[in-house]
Amino acid sequence: MSDQQQPYVTVFNSALETGVRSLVILTANFPDALDLQRLVDFDYLVVHSGDVGGPESLHPPLPMREGELLVRRRIIESGLSLMMSRGLITRIAHAEGIVYQASDYAKPFVDSLATPYMLLLIEKANWVATTFSNMDTSELHKLINGFFDKWTTQFHPSQGLGGG
Repeated sequence: MSDQQQPYVTVFNSALETGVRSLVILTANFPDALDLQRLVDFDYLVVHSGDVGGPESLHPPLPMREGELLVRRRIIESGLSLMMSRGLITRIAHAEGIVYQASDYAKPFVDSLATPYMLLLIEKANWVATTFSNMDTSELHKLINGFFDKWTTQFHPSQGLGGG
């Protein structure tokens, strides 16, 4: 392979991207530890904060983005593994299951990230932590399931349009 040729690598929807977002979310929630489902939910809320009346979303409001919830969990798991391998996230066996917590190295690392995108990401993660960290799990699931309901209705034809 020459110096000009590089393997195809994507940053978007990668373990690196979701790992950094998870790290920022866990840092914003520190010292609380979060289970995987809450991390998935918070990740969606950080990226699409405008969907719930929060600050402008981090990513553009693309159609059908609710479908992201279907694939997000696996990608976040990969990102968590990457950040754990670097000592930035700790996995803890808890009575209710596995939870994740920012390590002692997380905040200094996150604070060193100063691009405009990272500053917005940190801002959104802090907003999500402040707004939703005390929300009961069932309430959070009801909120998130509202996205699924909206998404699935986009696939059903409207009643009374063209027959049967």
